Amino acid sequence: MAVGGATGRTPGRTGGGVRQPSLAQLRAFAAVAEHLHFRDAAAAIGMSQPALSGAVSALEDVLGVQLLERTTRKVLLSPAGERLAGRARTVLDAVGGLLEEAEAVRAPFTGVLRLGVIPTVAPYLLPTVLRTVRDRYPELELQVHEEQTGSLLVGLAHGRLDVLLLAVPLGAPGVTELPLFDEDFVLAMPVDHWLAGRDDIPREALRELDLLLLDEGHCLRDQALDICREVGREQSAQLATSAAGLSTLVQLVAGGLGVTLLPRTALRVETSGNDRLATGSFADPAPSRRIALAMRSGAARADEFGMLAAGLREALRPLPVQICGA
Repeated sequence: MAVGGATGRTPGRTGGGVRQPSLAQLRAFAAVAEHLHFRDAAAAIGMSQPALSGAVSALEDVLGVQLLERTTRKVLLSPAGERLAGRARTVLDAVGGLLEEAEAVRAPFTGVLRLGVIPTVAPYLLPTVLRTVRDRYPELELQVHEEQTGSLLVGLAHGRLDVLLLAVPLGAPGVTELPLFDEDFVLAMPVDHWLAGRDDIPREALRELDLLLLDEGHCLRDQALDICREVGREQSAQLATSAAGLSTLVQLVAGGLGVTLLPRTALRVETSGNDRLATGSFADPAPSRRIALAMRSGAARADEFGMLAAGLREALRPLPVQICGA
């Protein structure tokens, strides 16, 4: 029996019940535990840095333990933080699964679908994708996020994104790929280049050409470098010049700084009306890339995403690509 009006409550209890950490607090702590950097963690989950710091502090208050060791230069997990970080991620994964399951029991192709797409696909395929979704699935609210591959995969793993449209293979654990099509690369060059207009360019020509590339982080850059390695191009032969996007890269080519590889689906948008540009096709087998939808393995909406992939394959047939499974 309590004596002298004592409540018998312990710190961290309110109204007779145990205080519960919020999902926002757990999400903030899990992000900091992963990145060990407040700015990077805040960017990863779309939260402001002050809000993230406050959420972690509030979680420490609720749990009654110090989770982080903060210094002016870095963030470290405390021993308690090390023990609880995995628990926090398990809780978040379970809640994410619950929400996915609830979404799945509703009628397919309703509600929100968060689509991530890479920059070297978005301008060229989104018109077809958006038209297909609007015509076939009018009750589906599509939200599009254009980001580089690494960021998209993080968003998919953390539940910020539902499905991705990007180049594969990814080699990412826990991700299932639904191939859509293969497309050749075309060589873009100044109009007076000696390879202009040819349809039998050997891959080996890439050994000596002044090849312009996208910035680090773009999968198209990695694909171009892979092709160069296949033909024995020396790494020292790469130019320092690079660009953040294909449109800028094409303008550098038109200005005479070199040549570049373009996906065939990008040609109409990037080269039409520019009389300083020419293109050439590679001899068979031409270097190519594969574009696919990617989803979390075992996603609750897996059947829905499979139907979406089938619908996109049909809608993309008029493009200059080879539809997978055709």
